[in-house]
Amino acid sequence: MDEVAERLMRTSRTIAVVGLSTDPAKSAHTVPARLQQVGYRVIGVHPTATTLLGEPAYRSLEDIPEQVDFVDVFRPSPEAAGIAEQAVRIGARGVWLQLGIASPEARRIAEEGGLDYVEDRCTAVVLAVTGARPPAS
Repeated sequence: MDEVAERLMRTSRTIAVVGLSTDPAKSAHTVPARLQQVGYRVIGVHPTATTLLGEPAYRSLEDIPEQVDFVDVFRPSPEAAGIAEQAVRIGARGVWLQLGIASPEARRIAEEGGLDYVEDRCTAVVLAVTGARPPAS
């Protein structure tokens, strides 16, 4: 298991999910719902939704009015670099590209910005394999 992925899961409480889906049948909805179920604060970033998983949703990472520990990305690879730039600007500690998503440019941006970086890995799988949970308050 990737040490960076496990560390992010064990040291984070608040996760912004870019591309959190309104469709409960899609993995971009079920995976964030699982994160929320085990105790993470999940904040959705979506172009039109106002509420996702019972929480306010925002149009961009920069609209979120609180600190985000890491940004979980469910968007196509060509969008990842721009999302990484936003993650750096908001002071997130990490960028996580979900399974099937990879971007050398996003990796460069995140690492140059001092952020942890994970790509092509599912947060729900990391939860299942490691038993990671958010730290106690």
